Amino acid sequence: MVIPVHDVNPARRTPWVTYALLAACVVAFLLTPGMAGSVTGDGSLAQLCRLQAFLDQYAAVPRELIHHQMPRLVPTGDVGVGPQGPGCVVGPPPYAKSPELSVLTAMFLHGGWLHLLGNMLFLWIFGNNVEDRMGHVRFLLFYLVCGYAASYAFALLDAGSGAPLIGASGAIAGVLGAYLVLYPKARVWVLVPFLIFLPLRLPAWIVLGLWFVLQAVYSAGGGVFDAGTVAYTAHVAGFLAGMLIAWPLRRGTPPPPEPRGILFGRQARPTW
Repeated sequence: MVIPVHDVNPARRTPWVTYALLAACVVAFLLTPGMAGSVTGDGSLAQLCRLQAFLDQYAAVPRELIHHQMPRLVPTGDVGVGPQGPGCVVGPPPYAKSPELSVLTAMFLHGGWLHLLGNMLFLWIFGNNVEDRMGHVRFLLFYLVCGYAASYAFALLDAGSGAPLIGASGAIAGVLGAYLVLYPKARVWVLVPFLIFLPLRLPAWIVLGLWFVLQAVYSAGGGVFDAGTVAYTAHVAGFLAGMLIAWPLRRGTPPPPEPRGILFGRQARPTW
């Protein structure tokens, strides 16, 4: 596994939509009950009950997306004591949930700091060039379409599940797929964990191609999700959707600059 840190592919214009998406995800994370103060998203029982109630309202649920089977009882966010000890109180939902709209809200929610920062890193590195090529409005629509495609593809494969699906990973996977189609030869600086983190400059087709292969392998082993697992199938679907949408744009895309003498975006001084 490699960790991308920078691409040698300057954009021509300011990626305002990418910045807005980054900010929206961070704000949504800070407003999610119990998340901002925890590295993993774990906390007290009261925090977990509030989080569960929040996710039941705003996260995407496969059973709701495919069958429109809305639960009769949901966590209220309160803690109660039952025969088996303390637990989350359930009751009739005090809200009217739209499954289709929940896909949109779920795209901005994350399950912990690591989940958030990993997604934001990939969006920060690769989103600006895709937005630059598509334009602001088209890029926003593209991002949302990839997110919806990823969520519904995952839901179709696990239509009876009542577990919440959250995260921008499906939409960002679409961005990665588009980047691979548009800028396969762009150089990407990555850190490779091998005793220490080794910095390497690799073509985008290697970095993103390896990422996609790993997601496909993991999804073949069971694309499930809950607290501690990942919706790999959604990543695969989002990536393929991004590739298909970006494919017509590849012919008119200017090639990335040659990275001779460039180190992390700065001109390196000769050593002679």
